[in-house]
Amino acid sequence: MALNQLSEYLYHYYGKKVIILLDEYDTPMQEAYANGFWKERAPFTRSFFHSTFKANPWLERSIMTGITRVSKESVFSDLNHLKVVTTTSDDYGTSFGFTEEEVFSAMDEYGLSEKEKVRTWYDGFTFGEWKNIYNPWSVINYLDTKKIQLYWANTSSNNLVGKLIREGEPEIKVKMEDLINGKTLCTMD
Repeated sequence: MALNQLSEYLYHYYGKKVIILLDEYDTPMQEAYANGFWKERAPFTRSFFHSTFKANPWLERSIMTGITRVSKESVFSDLNHLKVVTTTSDDYGTSFGFTEEEVFSAMDEYGLSEKEKVRTWYDGFTFGEWKNIYNPWSVINYLDTKKIQLYWANTSSNNLVGKLIREGEPEIKVKMEDLINGKTLCTMD
């Protein structure tokens, strides 16, 4: 109930409904699954989502980001009013990173000229029909340090991937080996 109550306090203080941004909503769930305490975590998550997003009269809107696809079952069964935007959606495609035009404009402003190198290192995201979306964390760090290097590595956990490789079906292991060996994996959303 903490975010529900905080929403109420903010509403009464500012006279406006709140906007809640929940980044990496799925990280605690992945960790619970990978480390064997999913049964303990699921009821809390379900309750948290309900009180924060569904039964919160002081909520204007919210955004939840994560890498795990939202399912209309289990912990999300109570959230029947979600709009799911995935990497195959055109909606908000340029909101998840920087466009090439934005990156090159920022580089010009900072007096930086290694555009091809920056493209090689930090371009590569595609959201729906939007191509050439740059990694925002890497671009911001590059602009700050003026050094091209690996900024994104080791910023997240790979526990779920490890568990899937160790315990998953043989097809999953073959697909992971193919990816490690530089092959392409095509799936349908």
